[in-house]
This record gives sequence, structure tokens and C-alpha cells, in this order.
Amino acid sequence: MEFQTKCSLIRSPSMSEDWSIRSQAWSSRMPQGLDLEISHHPLTMKRVVNLVIAIDRLKAGAMGSTFRDEDLLEVMLESAMEEHPVREAASLLMATPGGSGFSRTGEVQCSVADTLKRNWVFLEETMELHGVMLQGGSSDRRVKLNMSTYKFSAPTTQAQPVALGIRGTKLYLSCSMEDGRPTLHLEEVENKEDLQGFSHDSDLRRFLFHKRASGFGTSSFMSASNPGWYISTAPDDNLPVDMCQQASSRYQTFSIRYEK
Repeated sequence: MEFQTKCSLIRSPSMSEDWSIRSQAWSSRMPQGLDLEISHHPLTMKRVVNLVIAIDRLKAGAMGSTFRDEDLLEVMLESAMEEHPVREAASLLMATPGGSGFSRTGEVQCSVADTLKRNWVFLEETMELHGVMLQGGSSDRRVKLNMSTYKFSAPTTQAQPVALGIRGTKLYLSCSMEDGRPTLHLEEVENKEDLQGFSHDSDLRRFLFHKRASGFGTSSFMSASNPGWYISTAPDDNLPVDMCQQASSRYQTFSIRYEK
């Protein structure tokens, strides 16, 4: 598929005229099919960062011969998704004042796959998610998610609190203790509005995971209620998705495919 995309970097009138020269220099370094234009309108730092991230990802190899419209949409959504800072260290998380909390800001539809391209598949009989390498014609078995995003009222480091629900059901991923170990569960939430917002010390925090970019096009999901424990898939195929600590042989990073 051949197409040409023009990215606009916007500057204020107070900037010097050497921007024109820089625009020409940067354009010559853009991937084939992309053009860079600098115009004269005010720009927020957030927009600059989103643009730089998108260009960096495209230059890193996203513009392959099989690059599709859906791939461009995925790059744009992943770059533009607003990330709200949250406390990550266990000591900081537990020290948050009781008045702070989480409030839902939006929802996107997506699916995920681990670094071996294994999708999550829902086994209704065991109420488990498994990491499965799907063969041609069986892609409809992969779990489709509603990913709700949240804003945390006491931010520190960069991460995005999210809740992961299985589309078409009332099931949400949660992390709670079982036999003295954080374990991934699928829990039914009768009223979705219960997850609209809640305090930091609420038991509903078990439904939240801190989504953090961990590389080109991949993210990790750390439990908000059990810091240091991550959603992960097993080294072997067709085994349950569960929680693990960072020093583990399990796969803890996932590519996220956003849907229109």
C-alpha cells in the first residue's frame, strides 16, 4: 500500500527563522512516504512529545512493506494515549493519603499478544485466560478487551492505571492474594459503574493495573494492589495467564492492538 503522510510541527512566531532550515534537514531524514512541515501556531509540550514518539516509532521499523492502515492507527493511538503518573514503589503506594483515589477517564477496545505473538484465549469451563499461539482461521478465539483508563489523584512516576474487561461479558481481570501469593483472577462485576471511581485504599484497587511502555510497541501491566507483580504468560504454549515478579522466566510484556 502506497501512501504519503505529512506531520506538522508547530512553532510560535517568536522562534527564529532557522526553523525553515531545520525543517528541510529533518524532512530529508524522514522515512520514505512521510513529510515534515513546520507551521506558525502555538504548540503544547504534550503535542511535541506525542509527535516525537510517533516519528521515532515509524523510523524504528514500523513502516515495513506490509504496513497497513490498522498499523498506522495503532502507532497513533499508542503515542497519543495520555499517561498519568502513579506511585510505583510499594512503600510509596502504601503511603498515599486516604483522600486520594482513581477516577475513570475513558475506554478503548483492544487485544493483546505476548512477545511470542501468543494471544489471550478465554476458557469458560475453568474461568482462566491462556496464552495460545493461534493458527490461521482461529484468530476469532482471541480475547477482545475493553481497557478503561484512570487518572490517579496523587501522581509521581509515569504509568497509566487501567482496568481490563473481557468485551461482551461482565468479567474483569483482578489480582488478589491466594495461598499467600498474588494471583490473577477473572471476576464478575455486576455494575460497571462501580469501577467509575474509588479511593486508593478501596478493595476495588485489585482491578487496576499500571500500564507502562517497556519498549517499541510493548507494555507491561503491574498490579496496583500488589506492586512488583506483573501479568504474564508461561514459557510454554496454552498455559494460564498469571502474575509473576519481574525476575521471572515468564513473558511480562505485551503488544497492544487498538481497534477502531
